[in-house]
Amino acid sequence: MAMSFDVIVIGAGPGGYVAAIRCAQLGLTTVCIDSQAKQNGGQKGKPSLGGTCLNIGCIPSKALLDSSEQYHNIIHQFPAHGISVDNAAIDVAKMQARKDNIVSGLTDGIAQLFKANKVMSVHGHGRVMQDNTVNVLDDSGKIIQTLIAREIILAPGSVPIELPDMPFDHEFIVDSTGALSFDHVPKRLGIIGAGVIGLELGSVWNRLGSEVVVLEALDDFLVVADQQIAREAKKQFTKQGLDIRMGAVVKKIDIDEGGIRMSYTQKDRDNNIEVDRIVVAVGRRPATDGLLSPDCGVAINQGGFIEVDDQCKTDVPHIWAVGDAVRGPMLAHKSAEEGVAVAERIAGSVGHVDFNCVPWVIYTSPEIAWVGQTEKELKKQGIEIKTGSFPFAATGRARAMEQPIGLVKMIADKHTDRLLGVHMIGPHVSELIGECVLAMAYQASSEDIARTIHAHPTLSEATHEAALAVDKRAIHKVN
Repeated sequence: MAMSFDVIVIGAGPGGYVAAIRCAQLGLTTVCIDSQAKQNGGQKGKPSLGGTCLNIGCIPSKALLDSSEQYHNIIHQFPAHGISVDNAAIDVAKMQARKDNIVSGLTDGIAQLFKANKVMSVHGHGRVMQDNTVNVLDDSGKIIQTLIAREIILAPGSVPIELPDMPFDHEFIVDSTGALSFDHVPKRLGIIGAGVIGLELGSVWNRLGSEVVVLEALDDFLVVADQQIAREAKKQFTKQGLDIRMGAVVKKIDIDEGGIRMSYTQKDRDNNIEVDRIVVAVGRRPATDGLLSPDCGVAINQGGFIEVDDQCKTDVPHIWAVGDAVRGPMLAHKSAEEGVAVAERIAGSVGHVDFNCVPWVIYTSPEIAWVGQTEKELKKQGIEIKTGSFPFAATGRARAMEQPIGLVKMIADKHTDRLLGVHMIGPHVSELIGECVLAMAYQASSEDIARTIHAHPTLSEATHEAALAVDKRAIHKVN
């Protein structure tokens, strides 16, 4: 006999587990189905909540980024502080063990939250059938359990895109997961794709000593970011040793005992490079394969995304979808906010997500962060704007930190002064962007930030001065 619940959530990533907890907080009996398993050490095969983000994405990548930055700083920044370290070395196995411990601690924490909030957790693949029924399948496709609920929330997440002629062999050609698990530093590393994932992974292994070549098919670097920020980013990454080649289309990969040869075209010329490993980082796609029975009624578009309205409702009553598998950016915090909003709508309350105020962050060094629209997007819409920028090099804190690079750029409406976008590259901008997200959520003007006192000496002074610069009255910069 099928077990019955108020809500079934499929997927325990940031969208799913947050939705499940919020549903339970609102008094709804809730079960969360997820197929993720731990892959490290003796825990291999055990259920592991948190989805891609906590297990093989956001958290492990940030752990490795931090470890590699510490190593890089010992060699390149410590001498400026008068600190010398002889024969600095990296223990990759220990670095990976640290990463795995962080992941385990956080995923186990979600299991404890489920227990505390009385969310039932089921390990397996959820498949939506007719009449709000969900079958739970094991890895072989066998039905191991059947559940039924008044409401269903789909949060299956996403998976790396695999190039047709370059399938992952998980040894020489790997996805982002494989690149987070190298047991040694590759001498030569090729990365296909200069997006967020490619740049973050390239930064990790470049800092640890790998010769990294990034091949990007597009002619423009970081097209999702503001052009001024993207130019600064490319300059800084190139200085660090990343070999970024734009307009480079990979045509063929040959693997033999001597290594891997990547053949590509650039500006109508044939080229090739030899590497030891290849990371394919050309984006992600919704993990909707096998999620829906053909007769359940939920629509999926050609890209594999579940079709939803502004409220995250599908075409089928009482079935909702959130996160990477629906429209909008594939960002963990966007997924989580959608999960909360849907839970509150199911409970009869009002859920809210402001898609105009979703922050983006790239955790390279320097970090890149933004919220709102770019200058190019606004001009394309015919919106008259005014901008102001301020370099971190003009702040005492950045200089004291030995990180005087990057800038803050602020964009406001020319007539109303309302903030339309804020774009940053520099130290700790992943934290600084929060102030600007809040300001935009409150429909603040650049004048509001300009008249807000910012502590001295802090990195946030760059935000303050950029706001002043919008009206050409920055104090520590020639306007």
